[in-house]
Amino acid sequence: MRIVPGEVRIGKVVLSNHLMLAAGILGTTGSSLARILDCGAGGVVTKSIGPYPCEGHPGPCVIETYGGLLNSMGLPNPSREFALEVEPLAGKTVILSIYGGNPDEFRMVASWFTGTASAFELNLSCPHAAGYGSALGTDPALVEACTRAVSSLGIPTWVKLTPNVTDITLCGKAAEQGGASAIVAINTLKAMRISTDLKRPALGNRYGGLSGKAIFPVALRCVYELYESCRIPIIGCGGISSASDVIEMMMAGASAVQIGTAVKDDPGIFRSIASDLYQSDGVPSDSIVGCAHE
Repeated sequence: MRIVPGEVRIGKVVLSNHLMLAAGILGTTGSSLARILDCGAGGVVTKSIGPYPCEGHPGPCVIETYGGLLNSMGLPNPSREFALEVEPLAGKTVILSIYGGNPDEFRMVASWFTGTASAFELNLSCPHAAGYGSALGTDPALVEACTRAVSSLGIPTWVKLTPNVTDITLCGKAAEQGGASAIVAINTLKAMRISTDLKRPALGNRYGGLSGKAIFPVALRCVYELYESCRIPIIGCGGISSASDVIEMMMAGASAVQIGTAVKDDPGIFRSIASDLYQSDGVPSDSIVGCAHE
C-alpha cells in the first residue's frame, strides 16, 4: 500500500510529510537539525531542553542490544542557551522538546522559546532522569497540570507519553484535558544489561531506556489504545524503520510518525522510506488512519 504525498497537519503544525525526527537523535545542534530536514524529514524534534544546564549521566551512556539500543543519557542540555541553535531555523518545522520538575518549570522553559518553536513536545516520559520525565508522567494529575501550564501559552503542545504504566490511556486523557494538541507515543521502555566480564551493569547509570525495532509492537499497541480513548491526533514513535511500519502505525491510529534509532545507521532513512511510502495515485492518508479499528 502507498499513500498520496502532501503536507500533513497536526493541529496548527504543518509537516511537509508524515516522517519526523524523534527527540534525542541528532537534535543537539541547529546544524544537525537542518541536516535532517535536508535529508527529507517532514519536521524535527530537538533534544530535550530543561530549566538548568545538565551534563547528563556518566558513561557508558549508549549500548547496542538485541533489536535496538539502550541509552541512559540523563537529559544533557545547555538549557536556555539552546536558543542560539534554533534561531537560525526560524520558519522551519522545529518542535522543541522540553522538560521540568514541575508545571512551573515546564512553563518557564517554554516561555524562552515561544518565538522560535513550531510546537512544544513535553518530555513526561524519559525513564532514566530522577525527578523528571516519567517521574511525573506516570501520574495523570501531573500530566494534566504540566500540559496546561504550557498549552496556556498559546503554542501547540504535544505530550510524549511513557509506556511504563499500567494504563497509558489515563495519561493520554489527562494530556487532552490539559489542552494538548497531540500525543506522542511512546518513549523508551525501562531496561538494562549487565556486563558479565565486569560483573556490573553495562550502563554508567545502571538503568536505561530501550529503543529500536524491539519495541515497535509495544508502541503500536499504545497508539491503538490511545486512538480509542482520545480525540486529539496521535504521533507514533518507537521502532519505526520502514514504510510498512509507518502504514501499520497509521492503521493503528497515528496521524504521523517519529523516527529515532533507525537514523543512527542511516540519516537518509527519511527519503528511503518516503520513496516506498508515497505514490501520486496512492490512497489518501486520512482513509487509513485508524482503519484497523473498524
